[in-house]
Amino acid sequence: MTQTPHIGVKNLNVRIGDSHLLKDININIPDKSVTSIIGPSGCGKTTLLKSFNRLLDDIPGVNITGNVLVDGEDIYGKHADVTQIRKKMGLLAQRPFPLPMSIYDNIAYGPRIHGAPSKKELNALVEHYLKAVGLWEEVKGRLHGSASSLSIGQQQRLCLARGLAVEPEIILGDESTSALDPISTKIIEDLIIQLKEKYTIVLVTHILRQARRVSDYIIFVYMGEIIEFGPTEEILLNPKEKLTKEYVKGFIS
Repeated sequence: MTQTPHIGVKNLNVRIGDSHLLKDININIPDKSVTSIIGPSGCGKTTLLKSFNRLLDDIPGVNITGNVLVDGEDIYGKHADVTQIRKKMGLLAQRPFPLPMSIYDNIAYGPRIHGAPSKKELNALVEHYLKAVGLWEEVKGRLHGSASSLSIGQQQRLCLARGLAVEPEIILGDESTSALDPISTKIIEDLIIQLKEKYTIVLVTHILRQARRVSDYIIFVYMGEIIEFGPTEEILLNPKEKLTKEYVKGFIS
């Protein structure tokens, strides 16, 4: 693989109580590309994604061993700054969760926490990131209206803009179009393809057609193990492993 890895995973194991959810995960995720994690329900896709920004930390009984390197720094190391780690990563969840405030304040919230930009700078930031997700023309006349008044598709784009406003390096998406209609899904997919010019993007998806449309690389996870990893067309059209072949043909669900 020619691209530089942005996230490097070495011998990662995740256990919750007696359940061994991720088993000896070793993978390098390339910079400025889209990598999709696919596999059956309950196979460990979301657990793997959440291990990249330490969202597993607060689960009772969780035990994590191994290394996850972001920019060469082990995010599970003794001196890792969890706040800074999470600032590097925007998370787009299954359903949008706009903050209970105005459209404007949803975007301004992160920059205000991480610094003290002037009103003029905040105005420019809000406009910039709303334009980045194709939302500016739709909301510019009601910036101080409630974010909850937006449609579900608009709310998901607002949440993406809110994540981008803190200037992350990586975007993580967990089934981020599963609650959206086809038009909103296409808008988000088109945005993902555009955003990979600036960001490393890792997505969990159960839709193989979506993985093929947006991904440069695919990770196939089964029963907590990585079965196969490679370029999208190779994994979906010419997989090497028997389990991958069965999954992409629909024999495993």
